[in-house]
Amino acid sequence: MPTSNKIREEILNAKGAAQDSIRRKYIKRLSDYTKRDTILYVTAYATGKMTNIPSSFISVMNDDVQGFMSAVHGLKNDKLDLIIHSPGGSAEAAEQLVNYLRSKYSHIRAIIPHSAMSAATMIACACDEIVMGKHSAIGPIDPQITFPTPTGYFTAPAQSIISEFEKAKQEIIANPSVAPIWVNKLKNLPHGILNICDNTIQLSIDKVSLWLKSYMFKDDPDKETKSEQIAMWLGTADNHLTHGRPIPYTIAKKQGLKIVELESDQELQDRVLSVFHASIVTMDVTNCVKIIENQKGVGNYLQLNVGR
Repeated sequence: MPTSNKIREEILNAKGAAQDSIRRKYIKRLSDYTKRDTILYVTAYATGKMTNIPSSFISVMNDDVQGFMSAVHGLKNDKLDLIIHSPGGSAEAAEQLVNYLRSKYSHIRAIIPHSAMSAATMIACACDEIVMGKHSAIGPIDPQITFPTPTGYFTAPAQSIISEFEKAKQEIIANPSVAPIWVNKLKNLPHGILNICDNTIQLSIDKVSLWLKSYMFKDDPDKETKSEQIAMWLGTADNHLTHGRPIPYTIAKKQGLKIVELESDQELQDRVLSVFHASIVTMDVTNCVKIIENQKGVGNYLQLNVGR
């Protein structure tokens, strides 16, 4: 298996801008081995570019469905390998992507070469199985809420906002004199924020439960209970303490998710990681921050300060 450094050398030593042809070579090599359609969905998440990229550029967003439409167009297989590396993003955008891909493919395998967090975890849960390496991670699906404050936009876990209100209520009941302190602390939160938090938490849990029941556990006689328990575990913030908490395959498997270990097939591991390394090197040597691409080299590409 060529390492990231070896692939970097391969790209830099080739004539011209070789990163695209070399990355596409590795995607096709993977698809030739699996005999499945293969779509790469990779962002510059967890790279050196992170500090200079607006979060929306690397997030799961509504525009991504256009990239997937480009990548799916012309493909004929009914089985898909979806390689995901993403910090997550919009649950609504994730739902749109899932609806589209599930209308096209009877079997989808999520392959996570590094990290698929938050809304990307939700997408993985809409697949028939998840392939993870010993180094891979999924994440909690408890939603984050972004809202304006006098000092700028602020993002917080929806559950933490609800918990803050509950704490305020309990302290004020116990000691009414602290009410002005809490009023001052909470006055800048938008009206209706508690309902928004409740609804977004419920949406994430309900969607993941439905997808698990419909796909990963569709033939399991205990699919209702399994799906609800896993969705609730992923969606309950108190289970994970932080939204970015990495969940390795050992824990995901113990909780009941259908996990296939990447290391169980050394050839598959070699080809998957070669695709991933080539994708990350592409982002290191170009302005590209998101790639949606199939095994035929067709897709959509988002570039920082350059356009799509």
